Amino acid sequence: MKADTFGALQTARRSKTPVALVIGIDGDGSEALVYADRVDSSLPEAVIAEARTRLRDDKTGVMEIGGTHWFIDCHNAPLRVIVVGAVHITQTLAPMAAIAGYEVIVVDPRASFATPERFPNVHLLDEWPDDAMVELAPDARTAVITLTHDPKLDDPALEVALNSEAFYIACLGSRRTHARRLDRLRALGFDEATLNRIHGPAGLPIGAVSPAEIAIAIMAELTSVLHEAGPLAVAA
Repeated sequence: MKADTFGALQTARRSKTPVALVIGIDGDGSEALVYADRVDSSLPEAVIAEARTRLRDDKTGVMEIGGTHWFIDCHNAPLRVIVVGAVHITQTLAPMAAIAGYEVIVVDPRASFATPERFPNVHLLDEWPDDAMVELAPDARTAVITLTHDPKLDDPALEVALNSEAFYIACLGSRRTHARRLDRLRALGFDEATLNRIHGPAGLPIGAVSPAEIAIAIMAELTSVLHEAGPLAVAA
């Protein structure tokens, strides 16, 4: 690998910027870095599109286009799910997300809720959500889900999430509850385009009723957003 390419790759990794290293296996072994919004060298459009798709889906591998083989090496920050509210739904959602490959962080200042007994092997933070969210700094590989039904806990977390690059933001609650939530956020200065980033009520509409079913619906929607309309689902 060329020194310039290696240096740029390390810079992207340190800043948690998603980037794909593309190397031409045939011919002169040309190499380039493909980002969500730019490419550092000329590449065929089909190669750029495939690199971005593979980067979005974390699929390192070899592809063939027009008789030429390319190796695409994907470098992403870890996927994270930040859940505000150590509630019954979270007890099912946390292990589901962990199995799907996410680092799970549960934020709840209520010590009786956020306990290791209720959430074994889960990163628990007993801080107020706004403080915790600033510390966690959601990025384009982070999902934020609020489940407490308490505006004192959910709204401050949403303020931070909406000002971040979090790829998925979702809130539990009925349509009426969500409408009131949006009114409160409008009063804080958020415009409609920003508010439209919130998935509310959280989860795909599959008729979920029990905590486990709601957790399934949320994970299904989160997965759909990640792979179909996530932060890297951009045109080549």
